[in-house]
Amino acid sequence: MEFILWLFDAQLRIGDQTILWREIVGNVFGLLSALGGMRRKVWAWPVGIVGNVLLLTVFLGAVFGTPNPVNLLGQAGRQIMFIAVSIYGWYRWRTASRDGGTAVEPRWAGWRNRVFLVIALVGGTALLTPIFRALGSYEPVWADAWIFVGSLLATYGMAKGWVEFWLIWVAVDLVGVPLLFGAGYYASGFMYVFYGAFTLFGFVVWARTRRNKPSVETLFPDPTLHP
Repeated sequence: MEFILWLFDAQLRIGDQTILWREIVGNVFGLLSALGGMRRKVWAWPVGIVGNVLLLTVFLGAVFGTPNPVNLLGQAGRQIMFIAVSIYGWYRWRTASRDGGTAVEPRWAGWRNRVFLVIALVGGTALLTPIFRALGSYEPVWADAWIFVGSLLATYGMAKGWVEFWLIWVAVDLVGVPLLFGAGYYASGFMYVFYGAFTLFGFVVWARTRRNKPSVETLFPDPTLHP
């Protein structure tokens, strides 16, 4: 309990900037979750949830009285969304693993799902922007909404095993880096820079895994032999 209380209040000062240690620790847990996701490990989901809880308290700066009194409602809201979707992904991967296979088999989403993802990202951003603005989110509000919707779609895509979910993270990072630096969340901003490079690497790893996996037609050329 003492450690939790210390972590909640502990701060790191760099020049005239104050960074909360729980922002750093929360992002480290997020990075570990991403590493586990790339390796298709079930533990990636609960580890990510721990980071989500920590970052939720960080991005509601005005609510929790942190040194940075800026509310990024999209960033805070996506932590709640992460927790909900992560429970689904945790269950899905764990069930697949118990059935004797790997936690997830990477596969391409297909053009229909790709179109859905693009429309959902743009449309969801347009829908949430005025809502976040009315609630007092940090400007530019559309960027906060973009990050929220993109994070939702990327996490859902990871749970489904779609290779393209890594590219959605790239789109999130491209908008998230300038927004976080502008809002004064430097630890998260620097972590997003690293995430951008890491997600590209993750995409290559999953794409190679998909390409090297024999298709059903290769394993069972006679349709009557399909399992």
